[in-house]
Amino acid sequence: MKQGIDENPVIVFDGDCVLCSASAQFVLRHDRAARFRLAALQTPAGAALASLYGIDPLDPQSIMLVRGGRALTDSDAVLAIGQGLGWPWKAVGALRIVPRPVRDLVYRFIARNRYRLFGWREGCFVPAPDHRGRIL
Repeated sequence: MKQGIDENPVIVFDGDCVLCSASAQFVLRHDRAARFRLAALQTPAGAALASLYGIDPLDPQSIMLVRGGRALTDSDAVLAIGQGLGWPWKAVGALRIVPRPVRDLVYRFIARNRYRLFGWREGCFVPAPDHRGRIL
């Protein structure tokens, strides 16, 4: 297991991306078990995790889910996050029937165009007080 990783999965996301930040807020609202923690790539913790698992924090191209010393990226990360949220979001796991190269092609198209399609934030979102302990 990689150093500094414990049993709580960590979602590493692009905090400058409107879509990514909205997705992080979605996870915080719907993760009733408070299972996931989050780290924006623009923070020291997020940048360190990204670097540890081979993602350039200065040129993020993927969301990353770190759990059990492993990192999932692209569509695998999205599906694992959905499944971790429980019902009804767990149903997203049915998309595993779509071959991973096809899922990743769609994911990467959106990731490459996320700033143009959804916009750019001037700074990371500020979580609600009851969620602050889940942000690294």
